[in-house]
Amino acid sequence: MTWQNELDELRRREALAEELGGADKVERQHYFGKLTVRERIESVVDLNSFWELGKAAGVANYDGEGNLKSFTPSNFVFGLAELDGRPAVVSGDDFTVRGGSNDASISAKREESESIALEMRLPHLRLLDGMSGGGSIKTIEMAGRTYIPLLPGWDTVIDHLNVAPSVSLVLGSVAGFGAARATTCHYSVMVADTSQMMIAGPALVEQAGLGSVSKEELGHARIHTTNGSIDDVVDSEAEAFSRALQFLSYLPGNVDELPPVEDWGDKPDRREEWLIDAVPREPRQSYDMRAIVSTVVDQDSFFEIGRSWGTSLITGLARLDGVPVAVYGEDPTIYGGGWTADACRKLIRLADLASLFKLPMIHFEDCPGFVIGKTAEEEGTIRYGSAALVALRQLTVPYCTVLVRKAFGVAGASNRAPGSTSMRLAWPSADWGSLPLEGGLEVAYKAELADSDNPDALREEIAERLNRVRSPLRSAEFYEIEQIVDPRDTRPLLCDWVRLARRSLKPGGATWGFRP
Repeated sequence: MTWQNELDELRRREALAEELGGADKVERQHYFGKLTVRERIESVVDLNSFWELGKAAGVANYDGEGNLKSFTPSNFVFGLAELDGRPAVVSGDDFTVRGGSNDASISAKREESESIALEMRLPHLRLLDGMSGGGSIKTIEMAGRTYIPLLPGWDTVIDHLNVAPSVSLVLGSVAGFGAARATTCHYSVMVADTSQMMIAGPALVEQAGLGSVSKEELGHARIHTTNGSIDDVVDSEAEAFSRALQFLSYLPGNVDELPPVEDWGDKPDRREEWLIDAVPREPRQSYDMRAIVSTVVDQDSFFEIGRSWGTSLITGLARLDGVPVAVYGEDPTIYGGGWTADACRKLIRLADLASLFKLPMIHFEDCPGFVIGKTAEEEGTIRYGSAALVALRQLTVPYCTVLVRKAFGVAGASNRAPGSTSMRLAWPSADWGSLPLEGGLEVAYKAELADSDNPDALREEIAERLNRVRSPLRSAEFYEIEQIVDPRDTRPLLCDWVRLARRSLKPGGATWGFRP
């Protein structure tokens, strides 16, 4: 006697699980331009590396003799896998079975996926499409009772944020609990036109008397990537998988490790001649800060995060001589680089990521201060700006600033992490003070200009007088700046700095925790 009959039955059930919600539901998934959950997992993990757990879980029906009549698999697939050769947990919703709601025995598997990621201290890649185990009205009838809302296993999701990287890819219509899972992570991506994210769907919105709206009007990627709920948008699922793998490549497997150093093939002593002319002499003329950042870091290593929101600040990850770093810089083409409330929120998110995963932080500064005016006050800019400075104070990694041009006001003080002796390199184009000369002159000399018979001539005279002492060389005389450098030497100097900075890094998480 052997156990072959039982093994054959197991294989039959596993084969039924691979049929997902049935051929018609799979066809419908493809009709809307979406892959199935198993196709997604196969596309993103290393070949033959997926070790599925709970494949036989589902809802079975038996005849009077105990023989299996039908089997509907759980609508949540997860397991262990390798992503570019590194271990991770990969999980995904199966929208072909009850739209991912919890009446398809999803909750135990979802909770298990989060628990394994936490206990084994592994990155977690979530492929979201549906309710992610959230409730539906049908659940009440099936259970024969209602229930008080709880978030089973949510403490595990939160705790994992402080242990290992998590990435959420929104690949379909995600609502309720699924939306919460999408945003509680270190990096998130939506697919344009085939994914939506919302707190509640159109039917509930209309029932609440809030009008008739479509899924796109509620939760299109352009909404959530401009309000900061989701980091980035891509055009296809394949691109979403690529972005996830790129993001994870800059980070350690967990907080007990340092980020991986790669031989990027770019010379640390590379000098680019055009950098000496990158910043115009006319202070009101803008230039391309992204081009500067991309040129200074290792070639093709700049991975921008959150391009569509908080747009006056450019944030992302990069490498210098192969060492992963967090990078941010003001965009002078947006509000002159001034910090908005959203820009401050975006900076907090980057600073927390850098602290948690031990990424030295580099600031390419051209900051005229906080954006001012009625809208700025209504948005609570100073509150979020203060919080951003707190996040910089709480940094657990070395911080370096390249003063490219402006550094004014409270926000301009980010040329150093508060309370630190951060490294600073100033370009000859650097310009700093409590207020920009162009606007501050009018305030400081208001009375004189008002009394003058020729205010325009006086204004020019005062400006010329002030410009004579405006040079960063004057500040260097008083050791208010450590070093003024040739812009072409920025990369070699930063590569030297980052090698020293990495020596000071020690594995371990941030004491206050990551703020999603």
